[in-house]
Amino acid sequence: QEQFVESGGGLVQPGGSLRLSCTASISISNIHNMGWYRQVPGKQRELVASTSTYDGPTYWDSVKGRFTISRDNARNTVWLQMNNLQPEDTAVYYCNRIPSGYWGQGTQVTVSA
Repeated sequence: QEQFVESGGGLVQPGGSLRLSCTASISISNIHNMGWYRQVPGKQRELVASTSTYDGPTYWDSVKGRFTISRDNARNTVWLQMNNLQPEDTAVYYCNRIPSGYWGQGTQVTVSA
């Protein structure tokens, strides 16, 4: 069964950085579009960054210029480098294919002074 395991979250002060990792249980070589999503309690999960085999990375306005998505197909891993984190970035972060498949547990990111 396809699984994505996220890690790297934590508590960070505003302006700080975190690097999230996502390891897949299957080969991602043939998954053209992979993405990082986030969810705040009471709100819908939203896609914040994606990486496409054909088109490269895409970032949503809320994270553009601060987040960087990357992938290594040989390691079945996708990363999200998050810089200049702000309190509004607080959420549970998930990685998944696009369109999404099975969801993992996610990793909590909390930005607070």
